[in-house]
Amino acid sequence: MSIFKAYDIRGVYPNEIDEDIVYKIGAAFTRIFKVKNIFVGYDMRVSSPKLFAALTRGIADCGINVTDCGMVSTPFFYYILGSQNAEAGIMITASHNPKQYNGCKMCFGGTNPVNYATGLSKIESELNREIKLAGKRGFISKRNFMDDYIKFLLKFTEGVEGFKIVADAGNGMCGIETRKVFDKLNCKLIPMYFDPDGTFPNHEANPLKPENMKALQERVKLEKADIGIAFDGDGDRVMFVDENAEIIPSDLITAIIAQSFLKKEKGAVIAYDLRSSWAVKETIESNGGKALMCRVGHSFIKQQMRENNVIFAGELSGHMYFKDSYIAENSLLAAFKIMQLMKSEKKKLSELIKPLKKYFSSGEINFEVKEKEGKIREIEEIYSKGAANIFKLDGLSIEYNDWWFNVRPSNTEPVLRLIIEAKTKELMEQKKDEISRIIKL
Repeated sequence: MSIFKAYDIRGVYPNEIDEDIVYKIGAAFTRIFKVKNIFVGYDMRVSSPKLFAALTRGIADCGINVTDCGMVSTPFFYYILGSQNAEAGIMITASHNPKQYNGCKMCFGGTNPVNYATGLSKIESELNREIKLAGKRGFISKRNFMDDYIKFLLKFTEGVEGFKIVADAGNGMCGIETRKVFDKLNCKLIPMYFDPDGTFPNHEANPLKPENMKALQERVKLEKADIGIAFDGDGDRVMFVDENAEIIPSDLITAIIAQSFLKKEKGAVIAYDLRSSWAVKETIESNGGKALMCRVGHSFIKQQMRENNVIFAGELSGHMYFKDSYIAENSLLAAFKIMQLMKSEKKKLSELIKPLKKYFSSGEINFEVKEKEGKIREIEEIYSKGAANIFKLDGLSIEYNDWWFNVRPSNTEPVLRLIIEAKTKELMEQKKDEISRIIKL
């Protein structure tokens, strides 16, 4: 399987991705994107410093300068690219994947993501082309942007005071900046696994897996905290638990943050991915906002944000995007927005969430399917009769008056992804079993 994915480059080190390949990726990037300087950052994975050295050597050997951003989170890296009006940037990370993985996330023109359609396919095709060394090698200069980033984050913390917070960084990249920010705030921060460690000695840095949230849930109960926050490895995904240690689905977090924005910005456009609960659109519109449904994937969402002047967007996967953060993910801004609403409404997090729990969701379920498109056509034929709405923004979505579902193909695997929501738990379970049987046939 290729290391070139729909949105980034990712593979197992050193079997699938190594220094030689990353050196060639750096050289190919300079040929395709004609820039004079490339910003490069890396995460805490054991292989990241080696890949950083190889990547920057490949860039510099082609005569292009490198700004070494050091070891940073992905939201921090996006801040650097946006604030510096960078021509291009490459972040060495494998996000929330297990420790044996590594890869690259790429941007061109500030925080604009490079995906397979806009450049990764060209890099892949250029990988084995002979590299012509430049007569004059590029410079590699190191810069530290941490103080500037902390000042930037603090601009969004009005009303974030008096909270007891447990935060689990999973030995990923968000512990450093989280500690520095909360040192400046009137809050009690209880840190968990804040030391960056690419061996992930405590648990995998993937909060989408419930088993990785258990330690946070137990600590929230023990400390009687107001909120629990869990970051993924590179910090561009975030999950929350309430004061009862209940995990909150990320689509409902989108609705909460939307409310926080719309208290001050009536009429603003808020975007959400099509897997989100009906409650998200209803909340945006009832609070005076304009709801915009988007297909899944950060490059699609960021494009829609630019085209529609979206101030905030949220994904079921825990990615939270902010116009104020250079149209990019920022997990700490998401936390601030939630706490600001808790403060202004004088409510606990569970109390804010309770009215949104109107419907019953299956969560996203994956099925291994070879003939993905054929199976989607079969499902459409069965369920299109009597539907209130059918659309194909991303895969197939069909809505009825009392339930809806989306089935969409994976961009990188022989997998179909199914999600169902209904007005009753019984109906959701019935339809989940029904459609699952059809997919498995």
